Amino acid sequence: MADEHLKSMMENLYWWGIPTMFRCPNEGPEGKDIALVGVPHSTGNGTTERDQHLGPRALRNVSSVARRVHGEFQLNPWEAANIVDVGDVPFPRANDNEDCIEQITRFYTEIDAAGARPISVGGDHSITGGIVQAIGCGQITNGEPVCFLHFDAHTDVFTKVDHFLGARKSAAHWGAYLADQGKVDPTHSMQIGLRGHARTLDWLQPSYDYGYNVVTMKDFRKRGVENVVAQIQQVMAGRPIYITFDLDCLDPTIAPGVSNLEPGEKGFDIDEAVALLRAVRGMNIVGGDIVCMMPTKDSPNQITALTASAIMFEMISMVAENVAQEAQT
Repeated sequence: MADEHLKSMMENLYWWGIPTMFRCPNEGPEGKDIALVGVPHSTGNGTTERDQHLGPRALRNVSSVARRVHGEFQLNPWEAANIVDVGDVPFPRANDNEDCIEQITRFYTEIDAAGARPISVGGDHSITGGIVQAIGCGQITNGEPVCFLHFDAHTDVFTKVDHFLGARKSAAHWGAYLADQGKVDPTHSMQIGLRGHARTLDWLQPSYDYGYNVVTMKDFRKRGVENVVAQIQQVMAGRPIYITFDLDCLDPTIAPGVSNLEPGEKGFDIDEAVALLRAVRGMNIVGGDIVCMMPTKDSPNQITALTASAIMFEMISMVAENVAQEAQT
């Protein structure tokens, strides 16, 4: 018992040992329940804020200090499911966004074939397009398109121009082209927390045109958590759910180290975001990602990386709980 406590004490030191995500073994996805993935990609944003590729390493560095058990769920996810850190997607042509998106799709096609549910950290938001090109209508979803539980300040359903500063499958376009491909079902998807960065008065129109269920931040403030949770559960019931969480949906005071900050209107606080995430607890979650972390803009205490690890822990715990329940049936 003493040895176990000493081991636990050492593993809680973020600066000690090999920094895998949450101290998980670095192994392949074959025979595993959950595959944790780093996607160090930042050429899909098209802006000068390109340090998002440093996000996976930042989360690995701090994730060892994250909670090991989920008090609300009364769950130890690391015992409930077989979870591994499969490493990072390789990007031999890292400055070529279109090549990178296809590299992501190839990488996740192998994860999908192994039957592991991927939970990832980016990287800019273009990574979601590459991931869902692989798992949408794949093995994990039983051939069905995914339904997005999408947290974001922005729609990422850009249609006015077919590229963003040269990136075609960009961080601004994936919500549109995945729908065009039939990889996502917008009518059973939720976009929550939208609050800017509006350049035209019709900035929400493409989301409406595709059929996404939109909850702006102003809508959320009027309706409240319980009302929006009820809508999520009604819209997404019985569907394969993919959670994509852009850290810019959070208030900048909570997550300052983020690309494309939106300071003009209060974003989610962490309790609100977690409550909305837990709306899909017990539902068919096939994967998730956390995107747009910029460690070079983070506070010295690494609060954005720590917050990202907390969001990732929630996703891991919900999927692990599903795995444990499936094993009992």
